[in-house]
Amino acid sequence: MPESRRPFDNAIPTNFPRSSLSPSPMDRLPTLTGLLRRPRRPLPERWWCIALAGLALGLALPAQGQNPLPPDKAFRFSARLLDGQTVEARFAIADGYYLYRDKVHFAVEPASAGLTVPPLPEGKVKEDQFFGRVETYRGGVVVKLALKDVKPGQQVVIAAESQGCADIGLCYPPTVQRVTLALPEASVIQNTPSDRKPWFN
Repeated sequence: MPESRRPFDNAIPTNFPRSSLSPSPMDRLPTLTGLLRRPRRPLPERWWCIALAGLALGLALPAQGQNPLPPDKAFRFSARLLDGQTVEARFAIADGYYLYRDKVHFAVEPASAGLTVPPLPEGKVKEDQFFGRVETYRGGVVVKLALKDVKPGQQVVIAAESQGCADIGLCYPPTVQRVTLALPEASVIQNTPSDRKPWFN
């Protein structure tokens, strides 16, 4: 019985290089072409970077395009004495801004001076995106405050807390502004003519 032979046993040797189709361990090595690519970041990290960049851009656009005022300029507070016991408190509200009526509060320092705050003027009803149905002030608001126990020449500080927003959608945190007032040394009492007869003629 003839002996079985493997393929190519009778092949004639040549000086030609082996064909690229010939099986070789080198054929299994990956071939690199072009430029090397940088490894991609994990997907969650990439999304965090995109989200943070979008948030920074969203916060920067209103500030650059609209130039929001600081709260003490948007809601400028002032106070003055009308007499020895009456203080006129005023908020001057810039255009495009509004104050919440229920967020306006007044106090006096020292607290021993005592302060009576009347009901605040009615505001304009607004369906607010932050607080729902509220009353707001635009343009300005004036409130007369009464000091209870003060002495001539005493200094008092009127503290006004307020909170408001801008029409561009920016809402400020509660802000406290203070004004120092010096009471007159003595109350001036004006004498008025009287119809009473003198005790002595």
